[in-house]
Amino acid sequence: MINLRSSSEEKDPSDRLLACIPSGKRVLNLRKNETIFSQGDPADAVFYIHQGQVKLVVVSCGGKEATLSVLGPGDFFGVCCLGDQSERSNTASTLESSVLTRIDKELMLRSLREQPELFDTFLAYLLKRTLNLQKDLCTQILDPSEKRLARVLLRLTELTEEQHEECVRMPKISHDTLATMVGTTRSRVTYFMNKFKNEGFIDYDKDIMVRPAQLSVMLQEDF
Repeated sequence: MINLRSSSEEKDPSDRLLACIPSGKRVLNLRKNETIFSQGDPADAVFYIHQGQVKLVVVSCGGKEATLSVLGPGDFFGVCCLGDQSERSNTASTLESSVLTRIDKELMLRSLREQPELFDTFLAYLLKRTLNLQKDLCTQILDPSEKRLARVLLRLTELTEEQHEECVRMPKISHDTLATMVGTTRSRVTYFMNKFKNEGFIDYDKDIMVRPAQLSVMLQEDF
């Protein structure tokens, strides 16, 4: 889950560079819980998030669902279409009202060839994304579910404008979704969330409030 997010003083470089792409892109204003594309659809465009959050989900042949990531402003998704992928390997949907740019595959490829600055920015994004995916894989293999949940909560705080505050309000995500991100059951997620609340790492009623500093210290401890 990578974020090339702009501050209030400086426009995100990707946002600025995408404005230079000629006709062939389209701005989408989507409501909460709208499907952007479904697993198996033609892979014919790249998407960029200006506002809101997008969830990527994959479903196995047996019907088992896993949430791959939750993305926010500054993120690209659907980028595998730039290779030889002809069909979507996951489903993308909005978690809240969102503003996206849809860029046709051929237009994105041509723009990357013709705009070196856009190419460099996009390449840096992909490298960071690959590094984070490697970290996520190590976490999934090596860490117990309690630590995996803590890392997911910390990642989700990065999607908010409050990410540097002492207490950060997380995006509205259900325990069911958290369970599919962590790779455990909903009951285990609820148990650990209550434990984190009792230990002062988080607080929640309607919204989940995370204290990143305390949660990070917990991750350093041996279980």
